[in-house]
Amino acid sequence: MISNEYHLPYHRPPLSKDYLSGAKNLEQILIRPAAVYQKSQVSITMGVTASAIDRANKQLLLDDGTALNYDKLVLTTGARVRKIDIPGVDLNGVFYLRDLNDAQQIKQFAGAGKSAVIIGGGYIGLETAASLRKLGMQVTVLEALPRILQRVTAPEVAAFYARIHAEEGVEIVTDVQATSLSGDKKVTSVQCQNGAEYPADLVIIGVGVIPNTELAAQAGLEVENGIVVDEFARTSDEDILAVGDCSSHYNPIYQRQLRLESVQNALDQATVAANTLCGSLKPYSALPWFWSDQYDLKLQIAGLSQGYTDVVIRGDIEGSRSFAAFYLQDGKLLAVDAVNRPQEFMLGKRLILEGQQLAAEQLADESLSLKTLLAD
Repeated sequence: MISNEYHLPYHRPPLSKDYLSGAKNLEQILIRPAAVYQKSQVSITMGVTASAIDRANKQLLLDDGTALNYDKLVLTTGARVRKIDIPGVDLNGVFYLRDLNDAQQIKQFAGAGKSAVIIGGGYIGLETAASLRKLGMQVTVLEALPRILQRVTAPEVAAFYARIHAEEGVEIVTDVQATSLSGDKKVTSVQCQNGAEYPADLVIIGVGVIPNTELAAQAGLEVENGIVVDEFARTSDEDILAVGDCSSHYNPIYQRQLRLESVQNALDQATVAANTLCGSLKPYSALPWFWSDQYDLKLQIAGLSQGYTDVVIRGDIEGSRSFAAFYLQDGKLLAVDAVNRPQEFMLGKRLILEGQQLAAEQLADESLSLKTLLAD
């Protein structure tokens, strides 16, 4: 295993949640302790980067000059943060949040009574806002679009999260563009195109990620918004596989090519890839699902909502902290956003896979169990 980081493999989702808030330490977010790799005879080389693939000679070239021979090669290069180019972005106290090193540095600038500005109102930005509020910071979220979570949720769900964050003391400003950061070596404020200025001891930028496909592209593998793989995780070179955020696969459930930024997708694909390496071809066919933890809210998302025509709300989305939103396309269930509703999440997954026509009034009726809507 080759890694350009200096830590054993760890879970990334806790970085913006439990790790940043101090609820978990590094040992608690490791995927496996060192002893497991040693027992399994898995060698891990850390602090180096793969620089090229020599497919003709079946060698992986590293930036320290090492050349490794391979029979099979698996690319799990993930994604990197999308950066913004505005004055002051290189000041101390300005961070992106992608890896453990980022989170460790952010923790050094965080603290009760200090001010944080988060540029980007997606899930990473909102999770980070919740974690920093737990630390007693004053938090402002700046979103360039008319509402937070605009690319991934319905307006009703975005309004719910805007309400919760306001109740928790976070200031959310939408339709605003950060144009510069000010400070003498260390950031002190953020300026916006509308003339507004926000004080900041800490700035975190979360405006999306870009898949790391350069290594694959340079090797002549097929790349299109990700490293293209078949249902067995194989690239256009059958001896090279790709898994996770860097890969693009055809999903038979939604009948289109997908690149998913999801831990569950990475785990599911890894299982498929492991089977392929062992000579057992088991096709990948999983329903995408995601989650987000903010305050006492556990959001579980089943499916993909793109293309929905109707949203059905089950529960009191305006006054409570628990509900489920069902995304329908002409009566067919595409996705479910379930906040503190594990049963709706689990049953929603089954309803999506069944693909039957559903009545909106039945989904909304809490007196009616969703189990009655499942096919016999």
